[in-house]
Amino acid sequence: MISLVGLGNPGPRYEATRHNVGFLVVERVASSWGAPPFRAKFSSRCSLGEVSGVQVLFLLPQTFMNASGDSVQPALAFHRLTPAELIVVHDELDLPFGEVRLKVGGGHAGHNGLRSITQRLGSDAYARVRVGIGRPPPSFSGAVADFVLGTPPPEERARLPEVIARAAEAAEFAIRHGVERAMNEVNRKKA
Repeated sequence: MISLVGLGNPGPRYEATRHNVGFLVVERVASSWGAPPFRAKFSSRCSLGEVSGVQVLFLLPQTFMNASGDSVQPALAFHRLTPAELIVVHDELDLPFGEVRLKVGGGHAGHNGLRSITQRLGSDAYARVRVGIGRPPPSFSGAVADFVLGTPPPEERARLPEVIARAAEAAEFAIRHGVERAMNEVNRKKA
């Protein structure tokens, strides 16, 4: 079994924000593979389905980003999953908009969702599907938090379905073939 976790914030106010791209990717994978409807459990919306014969726990924490680990850790503990059986999909400031990359371990780079998961698991040895949202442009006058919690401009919104599809494919590839092989495949492609 693998747990595929999408990071985001609950509620309509955050639905279209850059920070919720993880939710969109995991919902797409679950829908593509006919997973049962999401239900409330582990302070999240979750569904137990399959991707190419691999059982997958789809998890969308509803704790708000800063406390994502409060959902992920109990869900993994209940299903007896280790960090090596966890794939987290999240927005990534350090990648240009639209780039998709995979990695295992490493720091949180200021991402509070990753920070929370790492703290609660006591390990950073889990896979991440990093979906590039880019850094704020020089003309942006707010804080970084305002940028990630903002809505992308129309040109990025128009490209978002294709970006979500590529990130979903990366997550599916990692589930089917393992993270190491997926990193070799996905990370050599350009957006």
